[in-house]
Amino acid sequence: MMTQNYSIPYGKTRLAFTLPDTLDVQVIAPADVPAASDPTGVVRATLDELLGGIRWGDFAGARSAAVAVNDKTRPVPHDHLLPPLLERLESLGLAPGQITLIVATGTHPPMPPGEFPHILPAGVLARYPVICHNCDDAANLVYRGQTSRGTPVWINRQYAEADLRLVVGNIEPHQFMGFSGGVKSAAIGLAGRETINRNHALMMDEHAQLGCYDGNPAREDVEDIGRLIDVHMALNAVLNGHKQIVRALAGSPPAVMRAGIPVVNQLATVPVDTPFDLIIAAPGGHPKDINLYQSQKALAHAALITRPGGTIILAAACPEGTGSQKYEGWMLEGMGSFEAVFERFAREGFQIGPHKAYQIARDAASRRVLLVSDMPPDFVRRLLLTPAALDEAIQIALADLPPGGRIGILPAANATVPLLAAHPS
Repeated sequence: MMTQNYSIPYGKTRLAFTLPDTLDVQVIAPADVPAASDPTGVVRATLDELLGGIRWGDFAGARSAAVAVNDKTRPVPHDHLLPPLLERLESLGLAPGQITLIVATGTHPPMPPGEFPHILPAGVLARYPVICHNCDDAANLVYRGQTSRGTPVWINRQYAEADLRLVVGNIEPHQFMGFSGGVKSAAIGLAGRETINRNHALMMDEHAQLGCYDGNPAREDVEDIGRLIDVHMALNAVLNGHKQIVRALAGSPPAVMRAGIPVVNQLATVPVDTPFDLIIAAPGGHPKDINLYQSQKALAHAALITRPGGTIILAAACPEGTGSQKYEGWMLEGMGSFEAVFERFAREGFQIGPHKAYQIARDAASRRVLLVSDMPPDFVRRLLLTPAALDEAIQIALADLPPGGRIGILPAANATVPLLAAHPS
């Protein structure tokens, strides 16, 4: 029997596998576009042409600046983005000590300073103060009002009290925000737990969908938070499948989003005619599969194009386990079935952490999910998922593949928007 070779990202390496060449297999991946030949130069040019009608001169006289930067769960190329931006801030008359970088962790565990070199260039760490946000540190949160949807806005004190407030990140698809980027790095990344919880509860709305920006209640709430905390400028990158800069955009956050989303859609959207019987998905390698909390996004994207009763093989290294003590503790308290997850989640109300249990159950209750990871098999079973090595998972899935069954491979699922063109009758 002839076979076809494939490979998918897994942590900081790749997993290879083969499939019989008689099978109907489709690789669903973002467009393969080259990186900018001079990424730092692209960023400098972007900072020369700010979007949204703002100018550097608007910020002359600022005596302090705070820059929200994403944590280790996001593949942001800070080595190209930050130096040109920080030079611009210094050109306004700000001394390095007046420019604070704040690691935007949202509800993720705060990063200790020893991990800062994993995400920030050495030259930046040596020259500028860097601190990490903690969403549960009430003494370091200030209140900035309420959004139109009733979300109370608690935000990092150092960020709120800076004269100039900036965000640095990337624009990519998001499973219920529509897209990441813009003010989100600060509006969620530097917010208090209550703010994040109330905002993320909007994911239950039917309009909070992958790739939906306008009319998305969760994203619109984030924009409201951004206005209340008054984010002055965003510097965002659009990345290719190798996590390299394709384009950079800078200016007012709404203008950056409006300019960046069409570019992301060109890269990330892949039309799919009909659902698949089997999807083999990877979040996209490190750091997208650093933990199950992040890897769940790949499951959500895969489920969009997997028929009910089909199989999803999720290959996610998860070297840091679940990534959420609240999710983990909730699941280990006797959650013996997906039905129990749904019942308890409905009874207790929306909570950050347990919401991951709901999201996983939503997609796994009607599809078989086989998880390829570095987590202990017994632990994976307690999370209501089936552990397997990749070759074993493929053999299990192929044994149940119907005649003429279709197989999809999502090697960068977190960054892919699979657009189902036809729904089954």
